[in-house]
Amino acid sequence: MRKLTAIIAAALTVAVCSCSGDNDRAVTPEEDIYADYFAPFGLPTVYDAHFDSMPPGGRKLRVRNVGVLGRVFNDSNYKHLAAAREIGIAPIHDHSDLWKLGRPLVRIRSNRYYFVDELTHSLPFLVPEAADLLEDISRNWMDTMQARGGGHYRLKVTSVLRTPATVKKLRRRNRNAVDTSAHCFGTTFDISYAKFICDSVNMPRTQEDMKNLLAEILYDLREQGRCYVKYERKQGCFHITTRHPSEK
Repeated sequence: MRKLTAIIAAALTVAVCSCSGDNDRAVTPEEDIYADYFAPFGLPTVYDAHFDSMPPGGRKLRVRNVGVLGRVFNDSNYKHLAAAREIGIAPIHDHSDLWKLGRPLVRIRSNRYYFVDELTHSLPFLVPEAADLLEDISRNWMDTMQARGGGHYRLKVTSVLRTPATVKKLRRRNRNAVDTSAHCFGTTFDISYAKFICDSVNMPRTQEDMKNLLAEILYDLREQGRCYVKYERKQGCFHITTRHPSEK
């Protein structure tokens, strides 16, 4: 997996996501590309926060109820695939396919707005539209949290670009993974709603409140025609695919 990622980085002229923050230096293929995913980026030490209840004296996060999440975010795999095929890359089957891509990819990295998990079945690349959507979600998340009561938390990205081979491996351990995944087109990413990255414990937040705040942000972007969203109950994430502007 790391070898393929390094080859992609070397073979393509990959644009760096505009929200790269303090981690915007060039990374050579020879470096351990995952090492900087866990750097603190000038912030306090990073760790997962999963609070079950609000500590005494804490201010509750103001969240708008968008409905039952499994019903609200239930865009079918057919919709995700149709959008992915329209603006995505052709699935990467082997190294030679890297030279046949018809458009650039954006390499995403952990930064002050979101955190990229250690990817075991995917690669940290998205088409530009998807990278922009991820940035907008993360910025909206941070701005809204500050406006609604505060807290220093980042979203956790758990899956990005997959190959048919990684999809096959994933299906061995996750029966919910489909044979033809929108993740293979570079248009799709998963954001955890079960765990968030806490950069400071000065303002603890419950996991349920943060999940519902993320749902509110995704609901608004989905209503704007920016994306399709699937609430993945067993995987603890929102499955998100960007849409072409012509679909709006």
